[in-house]
Amino acid sequence: MHIPVESYQLPNGLHVVLSQDHTAPIVAVNLWYHVGSANEREERTGFAHLFEHMLFQGSANVEANEHFELVQRAGGTLNGSTWLDRTNYYETLPSHQLALALWLEADRMGRMLPAMTQQKLDTQRDVVKNERRWSVDNQPYGTWWERLPALAFPVSHPFHHSLIGSMEHLSDASLDDVADFFRTYYTPDNAVLTIAGDFDRREAMARVEEYFGSIPRGGNRPPLREMSVPPVFGDTRREVVPDAVALPRLFVACRTPVFGTDGYYAASLAAAVLGLRSGCRLEQSLVRRQRVASQAGAFTYDLSKGSDLLIVDATAHPDVSVEQFEAAVLAELDLMHQHGVTEDEVTRARALIETSFVTSMQSAAERADQLSRFATYFGDASLINTQVARYQATSAADVSKLARERLGPDNRVMLLYLPQEGASDASNAEEPVEVGA
Repeated sequence: MHIPVESYQLPNGLHVVLSQDHTAPIVAVNLWYHVGSANEREERTGFAHLFEHMLFQGSANVEANEHFELVQRAGGTLNGSTWLDRTNYYETLPSHQLALALWLEADRMGRMLPAMTQQKLDTQRDVVKNERRWSVDNQPYGTWWERLPALAFPVSHPFHHSLIGSMEHLSDASLDDVADFFRTYYTPDNAVLTIAGDFDRREAMARVEEYFGSIPRGGNRPPLREMSVPPVFGDTRREVVPDAVALPRLFVACRTPVFGTDGYYAASLAAAVLGLRSGCRLEQSLVRRQRVASQAGAFTYDLSKGSDLLIVDATAHPDVSVEQFEAAVLAELDLMHQHGVTEDEVTRARALIETSFVTSMQSAAERADQLSRFATYFGDASLINTQVARYQATSAADVSKLARERLGPDNRVMLLYLPQEGASDASNAEEPVEVGA
């Protein structure tokens, strides 16, 4: 499968990616800004996620929430998302509505500040706080995705703090703070615009130039704080969290090579052997044979800076002790660490990953998102066409080597949730240990 890719740059620094496919009369517009929670100041966490909300609250020529209304009225869908090192916005529409999506994205990139008001900030700040209460604070196991990175990265690391931000920092954010963050990061020279699907190349390029060409480039973006960490933690670190949950749940994180490196593909295959779909090791061993877990899987975070994480996630079966459950999960990691993987396991894992990738590329929206990803992280959207070959070039020996080097007891952070009544057991567990450099 070969995806057509054409890239160019406007004088203001906007990186534009075009990928034509006339199979269906659909076009996807995808805009990645190279900013996420990693770019936030330590005393102003949550700004990147707050902006995901603020950018739908209108710009000079668009009223609050009108962005949604215009796209949906045109027969399209849209949304945005925030991650540790990027924020993206995207629309998928009938082909003849391409100009609408481009104009909307350009208007908020170039003309959002005149429409930014204290009332809008206050409203969206409350929305984000409620989102935190709903998805983190009051959700069973909901704090895992901020507790685990906090354990896996040192306090000074850009990936250490919460993506959604703290209540205190959100309360302290002023309108000037928000405006400064926008001027610094939401600029054409810090963005990738991808158009994928059924469109006319000349018309698309003309519209991009017309709508985005006059937006001035930014400047004075501060560099990220130090991202590098040792390849392994150096020991096993464990935190126990008594919580309002029904069953114990264990997360184990191991540092692995960053996305895009040769080691990443070995780690991705290792995670698939361990925990992808029903034929994986964790499902077969922990859920079906031993019946110590009700669910078990593994995945990589796909981080492109500093260090990636391979994460095992398992929930205990109701009829087993915490000790038996935890020991069984770690035994599976030990088994792969000590004995590696088989060729058949890697062949299966590779086939699952490749099938998922090729299937996802049939969607204009997913294709646009992945093109933006490679352009943002590596400056080269055409790397999307090397992914299948990178997995095919990764052997069982490569995966076994990765397992020997990265899945052992010297490279594990463990986060164990216990039902609230297990608080007495947790008091005898190891004290939470903060990750070092």
